[in-house]
Parts: sequence; structure tokens; C-alpha cells
Amino acid sequence: MKTLYLECAMGAAGDMLMSALYELLDNKDDFLRVMNSLSLPGVEVHAEPAVTAGIAGTHMRVLVHGQEELEHGHEHEHCHGHEHYHDHEHEHCHDHEHPHEHGHCHDHVHGEELSHTHSHEHGHAHHHHAGPGEIAALIDTLPLPETVRKRARSVYDAIAAAEARAHGCPVGDVHFHEVGALDAVADVVGVCYAMELLAPDRVVVSPVHVGSGTVRCAHGVMPVPAPATSYLLEGVPIYGGAVRGELCTPTGAALLREFASSFGSMPAMVTECVGIGVGTKQFEQANCVRAFFGRESAGEAAPGSEANGEICELVCNLDDMTPEELAFAASRLLELGALDVYLTPGTMKKGRPGHVLTVLCEPLREAEFARLILRHTTTNGLRVRCCAKYFLKPGQEETETPWGTVRVKTAEGFGVTHRKMEFEDAAALARKHDIPLPKLKD
Repeated sequence: MKTLYLECAMGAAGDMLMSALYELLDNKDDFLRVMNSLSLPGVEVHAEPAVTAGIAGTHMRVLVHGQEELEHGHEHEHCHGHEHYHDHEHEHCHDHEHPHEHGHCHDHVHGEELSHTHSHEHGHAHHHHAGPGEIAALIDTLPLPETVRKRARSVYDAIAAAEARAHGCPVGDVHFHEVGALDAVADVVGVCYAMELLAPDRVVVSPVHVGSGTVRCAHGVMPVPAPATSYLLEGVPIYGGAVRGELCTPTGAALLREFASSFGSMPAMVTECVGIGVGTKQFEQANCVRAFFGRESAGEAAPGSEANGEICELVCNLDDMTPEELAFAASRLLELGALDVYLTPGTMKKGRPGHVLTVLCEPLREAEFARLILRHTTTNGLRVRCCAKYFLKPGQEETETPWGTVRVKTAEGFGVTHRKMEFEDAAALARKHDIPLPKLKD
């Protein structure tokens, strides 16, 4: 199983995630070529070497009309706009003067192009704002696979819903500052495209460090995590710490929610490559997202190798379920991904005849199958035992018989080879030629 583990010890922002995934790609030049041929108005994407706390990685620099938003998710002093940041010495925010991190609600400048600007009545440079509809329309025009565009739209839908909830306005009234919107679109699309290229079977995300303290904006002083971010991270394990400021941005939170298969500690895996996405702010500790890509070692061997690993055995005693109920529970557990399920007759308390239900699963799914057993059976508890296992590498080939072709299952490893005809193929030939099944094996 190809597994991607994202370590978010310093939170997450769109540029940091894209940078970490970029380092995992086999063909980095092709990725940059595609990103710079998307026809996003005035957008350029560059991969630059970066160092944080002595650790080398990559920083994805996104320019919009030659501008780069200066900070990606840390210690900003503003609350409007979208994904990236600006000068941290400001102590206030003009609603339309600066590029900001979060969306906001207003009722003007609808329907105008993302790439244009106009003059503020007080003389400030004033960029246009884009709503969810404009962002979705822009994403739909990008020359990328529909699966990538669909993911990107889903991320923006989640951000818009969270911003609307935070500001108490309809989703359609949420607007993103032009520069912040465009470079965030590049970040979101870049992450979605990199995920498409990597094609992990499973994405595990660490508990997310959100930072601590408060952030000052036009509406006053907001707590960290900011409201939109906290809504996006509902149901996700998060924590604060000694680092002051906002470490996880709404875009980072939305991307993690979109792609995470689960949240938790790093699984047992054989890593093939590691990517480090560096933020621009310097801290005492490394300001980066780390991405580990490889194969989970539990229950899976590298191609061509002998196989061993671990397996979990979940067991419970049942004496009050009918045969139909037992059969249904066993079939459902298999359908939901158990490696094996079997029932053993036994004698329970008070001499009652019953069955011992045994479910085998991968260690990473232990808690999931414990809940499923409690849900689909009448047991009030179960026993769990994780242990080492050895197994032969499975395969399949075809062989010719006098009556036709049949598939043959193979299992190899540790100097042992097992071969067995596929039963359904053999049975079909036996029926067709009206011969005993064992004759096919002669």
C-alpha cells in the first residue's frame, strides 16, 4: 500500500504542502511546466531551495503580477483576503489595501475580473475581490484532469463555507482578495495536481499544530486558530504550543481535510523519499511540513521479496445470535475490509453452546474493526492480540488442460512454492465437459 504521511508539527499552509509534495515527485520540471502553463492571470510558480533551522528543503514561490505575498500562515496581523501574508509590522488592516489571509463578506465589486484593479476613493491601491463562483469558474478553465479540478473546487467550497460561518453571512457573499485568491488557487491546484501524480493509496496526517495566542485584524483581536480554520479542523486532532501566531491557515486546513484518509501518528512504513516544504518565517524550530512517501510495512512486502509483517486478531464470544445474524455479521466484516473472518463452535458460560468470532485485520485498522464488531454483534467486549506473521507472496498465472485454460493461484517465498487451480475456472470446465472435478488436476 502506497502511503503518504504528512507531519504538520508547524501547522500547514498551501505553499508548504505544495513544496513538500513537489520534493517527492520524480519529474519536477514537468510539474513546474504544467503549473506555469495554466493561464492563471499573471501567476508564476518557482521552486527555490530554502533552509529552516539548518534543514534544507524547498519553498514554492508564487508571484502574481510580479508580487509575492510575504508570509504563508504565520503571525500575520490581518484577517481578510486569502492564503498568504504581508508586512508583519502593521498593527491594523485596511479592508481593501493589503493582501490578507482570510475571506470576508461584502456586497460590492461583484462579477469583475480577478486580474484587474481599480482606485480606492481614498487613493489606496484597491484590488478586486472574487467570490466562490468566480473561483470555481476559474478552476474549471484550467487545463488539468477533471479529478484535479474537482478536488480543487471541493477545497474552495470548504473554505467558503467556513468563512461564511465565521462571518455570519451567506456563502455567496464571501470574497477573496485578488492577489491572495490567485496565489492560493495556484497553491490549491498545485497540491491537488501533485497528489494526482503521486497517487497514494492512503494519506495519514499528524495532529495539527495550530499555534497559540491572538491575531489582530480590522474586526478586533481574534483567537488562534482563527474561526474559519477552527471550523475546517472540526473533528481533526489539533494542539497549541509555545509558538505564538497562526500556524495553520484555512487553505492548509481545507487541503488536509480533503486528502486525509486518517489522522494520527506515523504508521509503520518503509519510506522511499521525504519531502520538506519550507515556510518563509524563521522560528527556533524548523518551520516546515514534512512528507514521507513509501509503503506500509504491516502486512505488505516489497515487490519480489519474501513477506512478513504484523497482523491483529480480534476475538469475542457469542452465545445469543442466530445463525443468520452470525453469517451476516461475518460477511459484512469481510466486505468492510477484514483480512479474514471465521467462527469456531464453543461452549460459553453456563454451558451454553455458542461461537468464537475471530477477525483478522491490519494493525492500523484495529480500532476501526473493534468498533465494527461491537456494532454488528451482540458482544459487550472483545480481545485484541497483535502478532508477527509470515506469509507467501501471492500471484496468478494460467495453465492449459486438455479441456481448456484455467487460472492458477501461486504463493512463493522462503524456498516454498504452492500452486492451486482457481476453483471457479475448474468447476466451469468440469460442468462443460461433464467430468469429475479431481480429473482436471491429473
